[in-house]
Amino acid sequence: MSKILMYRWKAYNYKDIKHTFEKMGYEIKEVYQDLLNYDVDEEFAGNLKGMIKADVYDFFFTVNYFPLISNVCEECGLLYVCWSCDNPLISLYHKSVFNDVNRIFLFDLTNVEEFRGMGAEHIYHLPLAVDCDRIDYLFANSQDFADYENEISFVGSLYEKNSYDKMEYTLPDYLRGYFEATMEAQRDLQGVNIIDRMLTPEILMELENYFELEKSEDSLSDLNLIFSVTTLGFKIAQKQRRRILIDLSKHHDVSIYTNSNTSDLLRVKGKGSVDYWSEMPKVFAGSKINLNMTIPNIKSGVPLRIYDILGAGGFALTNFQAELPMFFENEKHLVWYYSNEDLYEKVDYYLKHDSERNRIATSGRDFVRTNCSYENRISEMLEVIRRD
Repeated sequence: MSKILMYRWKAYNYKDIKHTFEKMGYEIKEVYQDLLNYDVDEEFAGNLKGMIKADVYDFFFTVNYFPLISNVCEECGLLYVCWSCDNPLISLYHKSVFNDVNRIFLFDLTNVEEFRGMGAEHIYHLPLAVDCDRIDYLFANSQDFADYENEISFVGSLYEKNSYDKMEYTLPDYLRGYFEATMEAQRDLQGVNIIDRMLTPEILMELENYFELEKSEDSLSDLNLIFSVTTLGFKIAQKQRRRILIDLSKHHDVSIYTNSNTSDLLRVKGKGSVDYWSEMPKVFAGSKINLNMTIPNIKSGVPLRIYDILGAGGFALTNFQAELPMFFENEKHLVWYYSNEDLYEKVDYYLKHDSERNRIATSGRDFVRTNCSYENRISEMLEVIRRD
């Protein structure tokens, strides 16, 4: 039997991927040890080398990219395969991305083209997936669906603990005003990311005086990447999500499932967090409209949340992403919006047209069941690995 080493961490789709490999006949040996640092951890690296040398494996697999694991695999001559569920992966901006053993699969095509342009080989595009059978089993063994019924729901963070708020008032008035204008412009744009273009050399040179960039010796990241992703990206997501929830709650019944503080969203029903495995699919199935608001850091790709909603038979109303038309048909499998005003109009329309909304939800579920399963995606991944 073929064997795979897998690094186990708290990625939402880890269990689905592991289960799929096992269904396909692979024996999985899991690595549980916590990584102290994605880049350097001598104890972890030593243990990993010992495991690799003790047996024969087809490859080492991780959800997302870990430079240390890539370097250990390079040293041991073992293929390293990873599949992203977050974007962009700061850890990918590292010298190890050029290792020959890497087979890197990213769900965001913009990122794939970026790294290919840098000269990295063995970088491939692979969209995300959903396990409809797992959700079917949950539904068949549940009786509390009424507890999760909503008119409009959103499951996700409001990013109220973002690093921009911590540094905002250390900035001079000019920079603070410039970033506020940039974030306001980006807030109303769907499927387009202007942050990189707005962080000009002059702005970045000034920002260096107020933002401490910490990175390892082998890191390829720079101030533009770190500030746009870890600082502005999360702040913009906060602004986008709060504005939409507040506006919709003026005219509709809106619920949010989150760990974030929602006490100042007076008309929005804060319902706490939900478990990804046992509760979240019921929210999607029980809500007339499920909102997806993609964080700007995901530049073109379709996030996991879309597949989660469709796999549960939910009606998904999402912001436009450039890759959506590559895989889905608008108003057949799901519905996308191009602006906040477009969103508000579509919410009004689909709340009044139950049969059309239900038809789209059913069609979306049928589509992802047939075309977006983990078996489909991992079969495609393995075929690329064999061919490469």
